[in-house]
This record gives sequence, C-alpha cells and structure tokens, in this order.
Amino acid sequence: MMDIKQFEYKPLAHYSYAIVSDGKMAVIDPERDPKQYYDYAKAKNATIVAIIETHPHADFVSSHLEIHQKTGATIYNSEKLGADYPHTSFDDNDHIILGKIRLSAINTPGHSPDSITVVATEGEKTALFTGDTLFIGDVGRPDLREKAGNTTAKRLELAEMMFHTIQTKFTALPDDALVYPAHGAGSLCGKNLSEANSSTLGNERMGNWAFKENSKQDFINTLLDSQPFIPSYFGYDVDLNKSGAPNLIPALEEVPFNARTEASGLIVDIRAKEDFKKGYLKGSINIQAVSEEDKFETWLGAIIMPKEAFTLVIDQAKNRYKLLHRVAKIGYEKQLKQVITLADGNLEKSATLDLADFRKHPEKYTIVDIRNKSEVEEGKIFKSAISHPLNELRTTAQDIPTDRPIVVHCAGGYRSAAGSSVLQQILTGPIIYDLSDDVKGFIQK
Repeated sequence: MMDIKQFEYKPLAHYSYAIVSDGKMAVIDPERDPKQYYDYAKAKNATIVAIIETHPHADFVSSHLEIHQKTGATIYNSEKLGADYPHTSFDDNDHIILGKIRLSAINTPGHSPDSITVVATEGEKTALFTGDTLFIGDVGRPDLREKAGNTTAKRLELAEMMFHTIQTKFTALPDDALVYPAHGAGSLCGKNLSEANSSTLGNERMGNWAFKENSKQDFINTLLDSQPFIPSYFGYDVDLNKSGAPNLIPALEEVPFNARTEASGLIVDIRAKEDFKKGYLKGSINIQAVSEEDKFETWLGAIIMPKEAFTLVIDQAKNRYKLLHRVAKIGYEKQLKQVITLADGNLEKSATLDLADFRKHPEKYTIVDIRNKSEVEEGKIFKSAISHPLNELRTTAQDIPTDRPIVVHCAGGYRSAAGSSVLQQILTGPIIYDLSDDVKGFIQK
C-alpha cells in the first residue's frame, strides 16, 4: 500500500494529503496552517520535497508558498493557472518521481480551467488526487471562475469542459484506483457530495451521476442546476492563492488584541447565540464559532465582504489564536482591525419572542426566511414568509417591511442568529426576533 495520509478540516469539509516514499514527502492542496504537514514529515522521518496545487482554491487559503519558503520544496501546478509564485508546471505528460512512487498530472478542466488530477502509481497500485474535479458522488461546480483568477471562464464553457473531462480523462485508469478528493459533504464547491472521504474509480463509474450515459446537454443541465450560492470571499481567495498567501503566524501576530473593551463600526461576534443575545455591542453580527460543527468560515466570508474592515469579539482571551486561525483559513485576518473581549457596560440585548403568541397569530409578524434559494424552492416552512437568503441579507434588508415585528428563521437556528443580528444592525423601528432552534417545531415531518 502507498503511504498516504488524509488531513481533514471539518468546518470547510476540506481534505489535504501527504504522500511519503523513501524519506520523501509530497503535500497536495495544503490548508492555511502548515504545522500539521511539518509534524507528519517529522514523524515519518521524511523531507517535504513537493507541494502540488490541483487548482487555485476558492473556499480556503493554501499554505503552498509558506511551505516552499520554509522547506525549499518545489510547488507544482498547471501552467494554465498563471501563478505569481515560484513553481514548476505540472500538466499532461509531466511527472515527479517520489521515492518508489510516480506522480503524473492529467489536465482535468471543468471546475476551473486550470484544474489537474494527480495520478500516483506504485507497482500495481494507483491513487487519484482529484482536487475539485471529481468528488465522491459528484463533480465540482463550474460557476466559480467567471469573475476571479487569472483565467476567467464562463460556467457553460466549464460545464462543457467537465463533460469532456469525465468522458475522456479517466478512461485509461483502473477500477481499483483510489479516489481522494479535496472536499466532502458540506463544501460549497459541489452540491451533492458524499459523506465518504474516499472511493474507487470503479465505484464512481457505477454510482456517480456524472459517469452515467448522459448526452452533453443533459450533463450540462444537471451540472448547472441548483448549485449552491457563491460566498463573497471565493473570488478573493482564488486571487490570493494565485499570488500566494503571507506566512500564517506573523500575519496573526499583527492583529491587535484588547481585553474588556468597546468597539464601533462593523463587528463580528463569535460567541454562542445565547450569550450574544444577553449583551452585545451595537453593530454586531453574531456568526458563531463555538464548535467545528459551526460553518463559521463560510458565513464569515459570505456576510463580510473581502477587504471590509471589522472587529472580532471573542468569548475569552485564551481562545484568541484559535479563533484567529479560523479567520485566517479564508484570508480575512488582513482586514481585522482588532480582536476584543467585551467590557460589562454599554451592551444591547435581543428581544425574546413570545412563542405561544407567534404560533397563534403568525399574521401579526413579518416572517423572514433566510435559508438558501434552493432550500426555499424545496418548500416553505411558513406560507407568509418572505425569502431573503442570508448571504444577500445585508444588501436586501432595506426591502423588508418594517410595519410589524420581524421574526427571522432558517432551518435549525445557526443562521438565524446571524440573520436577526444583521437586521438589528440595519433596520430601525421594528422589534427583531430570532426564531432560533424553535423553528424545528414548525417543520412538517
């Protein structure tokens, strides 16, 4: 068996990889914090000699440049990427010898024009590192590169490329080839990703819709239909990854920290919604980062625009660097004015909804559904609700009627904490309520 290690970052459903052979190690699609790769190389008594980027990622910031600068390892990526950092092109017919393992490149455009798949072979064993091209049960979305990166491409062009890739690029590879994607379920880089973290090419040929007999038009229609929203930060991260991000720890140490203080302007408060509602600074948006289940990075980068300056409110000083690391996963540490913990005074409180009255008289309230458009299309929870997806809410909030109290809901309570706090910041007049977890009592089973 090849020596392959998969690293997972759950909040972004991201997988990165290390391959080791004869004391040499290659890292594929590394996340922002390189420490785990250094630690693994040390544990394996190996030297990192190669970093491979399957494409410039949209949903997270990669540490490829930092690893190169620390270790001297060569960065490999498609020449089509137009990378601004030192690199060696890695395209069709190119290969790297890593001990006993041969790493070959296949150009597999579709998710992006510059996507590659890395084919690792050792004897009779084959492993595919497919980036965002081939997922378990799905393929990468083709609509992220219309406005970002060195090479822009329209979604229809990329969908056609993906059809060609799936039809032709994997045909010579064996059924028992292991498939290791860059993402799993929960990523916004595809729409129907499996919970599984790996597969075989044979299983994908049998079970993945993209390998079924499809006409080109049917394939394109399926691929383009009902893709999830695109967070504001995606284009920014493509460009940041194309140039190479600054080293992580120095970047985090530049962010000031102030304990028990106040702030003004745009504020992101990461505390649990129960604590936030008891007391928060005016202008705060409650994007929770309490656990790995919280999609904090995604919603931070969906609600806050790239380069938009903000203050981060945290729960305890000791959690400062842990939370800064999360902000840095999407490259937003540069726009942080400061990190603070709250003083006791001058805090606002959220109103508590009378659930019995709301249940009996929903017509007395304006109900705002902040779920994604695709969720609303599958069915409303409240017939009278007006749809304002959370990723657009700061822009569309002014269109919400203010003649009645407003009740904000999502599907489980996490997003409505953010949504209700956005409306508290923008709208004057109506009382804003967060239906929170109580929404579950209204969902028809």
